[in-house]
Amino acid sequence: MYLDHFGLREAPFRITPHTEFFFAGGNRGSTLDALVYAITHDEGIVKVTGEVGSGKTMLCRMLLERLPENVETVYLANPSLSRDEILYSIAEELGMPLAEGRPHLLLRSLQERLIEIYAAGKQVVVLIDEAHAMPAESLEEIRLLSNLESNRHKLLQIVLFGQPELDERLAQTEMRQLKERITHNFALEPLKRNDIASYLMFRMRAAGYHGPDLFTQAAIQIITRSSEGLTRRINILADKALLAAFSQGAHQVDHKEAKAAERDAQFRPMADGSAKPLVWAGVAAGLLALVIAVATLFVRNAPAPDPTPPAAASPSVAPAAATAPSVQPPLAVTEPATPAPAAAARTPDGLGPLTSERLAASEEWLKRTPGNRYFIQLMNVEAGAATEIEAFLSTHAGALDAQQLRVYRSRLSGRDRIGVIYGEFTTREQASSAIGQLPAAVRATYPYVRSVYKLR
Repeated sequence: MYLDHFGLREAPFRITPHTEFFFAGGNRGSTLDALVYAITHDEGIVKVTGEVGSGKTMLCRMLLERLPENVETVYLANPSLSRDEILYSIAEELGMPLAEGRPHLLLRSLQERLIEIYAAGKQVVVLIDEAHAMPAESLEEIRLLSNLESNRHKLLQIVLFGQPELDERLAQTEMRQLKERITHNFALEPLKRNDIASYLMFRMRAAGYHGPDLFTQAAIQIITRSSEGLTRRINILADKALLAAFSQGAHQVDHKEAKAAERDAQFRPMADGSAKPLVWAGVAAGLLALVIAVATLFVRNAPAPDPTPPAAASPSVAPAAATAPSVQPPLAVTEPATPAPAAAARTPDGLGPLTSERLAASEEWLKRTPGNRYFIQLMNVEAGAATEIEAFLSTHAGALDAQQLRVYRSRLSGRDRIGVIYGEFTTREQASSAIGQLPAAVRATYPYVRSVYKLR
């Protein structure tokens, strides 16, 4: 709503991780540099902890982009994986054939595969998100994996991302062997007031704002107190404050707008023992309260929407694509006005018609595309949840280039899975840049970059 009002080309305070909005202040940049160095120059397990909403996932995404080309990355986002599922997930990401029903041989095959990768001058890093929520037996499997080594070097580097509860778990007696293998510990501290002021304007500039400082010192003070320095809270409060300023026709966020945002967010103090911010409850309640105030102004004064995307929204990957004309990155995607209706019919294999159509159309692409190309992973579910794939395609297909939207099958831990991917790129950098061009609703599904060979 307020983008045109403040001269923005996109929303500056989305809570989904978008690497173009990575803030290097508050020791975030130095932590990222230290992580890259620790991974590429040392051995042992690396641990990163931070409160809910402190920016761990953003840091993890930046790490995926920043690691050199000779580093193969495996990203495990599901903390509930069993011991066997962890092995199968890593094997699948490394392009290994999965021997169904023979999990006892998988660890040996994985070690052989890691030796091959090491011999080729490459390194494998496993990034594990939400590690504090992993079962004890899965954490033990992580410890065993850290033992895989050649005659001289470790074959697998492991990075654990988790909330402070991870430290509490590692302090338990039964976890001492795992704890002793951790060679580097990083903690994401809350942002200080000066950092928050810089953070707010950095995000505004990244979104296209060219005016003077928008947030007054009084507003920054309120945001600092209410957010307690957590970036997710800062984003929610700043977004609400901008909406409140827009509803009043103001071009600056002051004490009044920040207080309105604080009331709507309803965050609980992290020190009261609950340590659970009412993130989505606050978002829902706040939007309801503020949108009612905005609706009349918006309807009365806003111009009719222009169906043509602005020139500023043209993809930034176009220059890169020019160096590789054989690759067709997703261009000129637009947000659909209304979701396409989901088709009710099912094909004989139980898949929806859109899923079946994209699956058939993608088979030839998988056969002919070189393994060193990259794509954007949008979804990956068990085959039994294929209705989720159909719903995703029904909702978002109209906003994406249909020729670049593909569906594939795979197997993980003995179970069929179906995934949705997008685009084809010669470099990881091109693919990462293209993520920022996807519609906001698609970016909200946490897309990430993968290489083609990992599908085989």
